[in-house]
Amino acid sequence: MDVIKIMPCLDMKNGRVVKGVHFVDIRDAGDPVENAAFYEKEGADELAMLDIAATLENRKTRLEWVKAVSSVINIPLTVGGGIESLEDIELVLAAGAHKVSMNSAAVKNPKLVGDAAKRFGSERITIAIDARRNKAMLSGFELVIAGGTLPVGKDAITWAKQCEDLGAGIILPTSMDGDGTLQGYDLEFTKAISDAVKVPVVASGGAGKLEHFYEGVIKGGAKILLAASVFHFRTFSIRQVKEYLRDKGLNVNLY
Repeated sequence: MDVIKIMPCLDMKNGRVVKGVHFVDIRDAGDPVENAAFYEKEGADELAMLDIAATLENRKTRLEWVKAVSSVINIPLTVGGGIESLEDIELVLAAGAHKVSMNSAAVKNPKLVGDAAKRFGSERITIAIDARRNKAMLSGFELVIAGGTLPVGKDAITWAKQCEDLGAGIILPTSMDGDGTLQGYDLEFTKAISDAVKVPVVASGGAGKLEHFYEGVIKGGAKILLAASVFHFRTFSIRQVKEYLRDKGLNVNLY
């Protein structure tokens, strides 16, 4: 049985961790370095850090944030936001990230996914897929880029398969319909992605109860469970989540 991993997510803006609902209504959630160190101590398997304003502000990921966070943890760090070229990936990895996450840039230039996988290894390349429901799409989910502001008229599930074919090692789908709502992962969307690809899928967006994590695995097919609000605002500890999953029969690492 695969080990299910827990991945807190630091959404970054102006040097602070923030959290929104449906990608807006942003509120402060603390210092990134303090949060990162705390989560590793709590037993997080991995950590994500997303510079949520980079693409919208037309700039690169802030490397000083990557360096600061990576310097206090040993667990794998995935960094996303404003990564648009092989050079950007190289700089982010050199700053201490283990993996990069791309979204808008990959949609605009799919060749970048393949080139990045060849140069750095598939296991380092995560493709984040933001989507919203749209009945006009074959799967019912439309790809959205630029921090959730720009629908692109492309089917999100088709895009996930294309990314896997290009060499992406992990797919990170987030449903705009569920983001920050604490109503649970969008299981229909997560399952549609996990059924379509063989690489690990990250459940993301909306975890608010312990059972949501379990459902992400059992009903969504996810191997990695990402959450932000419930960890930032200390609703649950990572150990609580892991013990709950273990008691439900799932394989987790309890450090």
